Amino acid sequence: MVASIPNPLQQSALNQSETRLNIGYSYTYKGIIIALTIIVTWIASLCFLLSSQLEKLGIWGILLAIVWQTFLYTGLFITAHDAMHGLVAPNHLQINRWFGRVAVSLYALFPYNRLLQKHWAHHRHPASQLDPDFHNGKQKNFFAWYLYFIGNYWSWRQIIGLTLLFHSANVLLNISRAHLILFWALPAILSSVQLFYFGTFLTHREPRAGYENIHRAQSTHIVSFWSFLACYHFGYHEEHHEYPQVPWWKLPEVYRMKREESVISDQ
Repeated sequence: MVASIPNPLQQSALNQSETRLNIGYSYTYKGIIIALTIIVTWIASLCFLLSSQLEKLGIWGILLAIVWQTFLYTGLFITAHDAMHGLVAPNHLQINRWFGRVAVSLYALFPYNRLLQKHWAHHRHPASQLDPDFHNGKQKNFFAWYLYFIGNYWSWRQIIGLTLLFHSANVLLNISRAHLILFWALPAILSSVQLFYFGTFLTHREPRAGYENIHRAQSTHIVSFWSFLACYHFGYHEEHHEYPQVPWWKLPEVYRMKREESVISDQ
């Protein structure tokens, strides 16, 4: 088969793409600043909420705080995810790993190296039985898939460690169980649902017509503002798999670029 020669508009778009996508390692400190901002904000917010008076917050204040803390928990995991791709501190491997370990430890005492191995297995074998994020091949509905997904990552060591932390904070620091459940435990659980729904279920479930690319992934087509609120642009998942060298905060640029290329290629 003879390869088709792109027209000038297509060639221009391809040239621009190569330049614009050379962004995974074109910065030095921005990834660190963003990661620090998320981690520090999570710590400050948690400390404030754990010392707050529930009566003053009221039901709507409590609900808003849970949503906010869930969003920050998701940010912790997204930070660790970028570290797994070497994108928090691209030119400083040890610093990059440190951020990854801190983020997943704060999230739920996850062992960073184990998550790193599983995540790259996901990239090598997306949406297959070798993918630790995929369903078991039989139960493909949301709840069964979520439980199977969580089961691949949780361990008794984590459960025991988190239980000890919960009771230590309650007894030694005199933080009420209600505060710990509402602002520490519940947001972490909700965040795992958020990450699974937007980053795995929607993006890797098989379409009726079958998968359309080698990444076996599809993106959620929403504007960048809502994409950020939904899951830190994790919904631009096909773009992430195609360009894993791009940090999460640059994915909207890649998404727009690919849509522009699609329009030009149709001309």
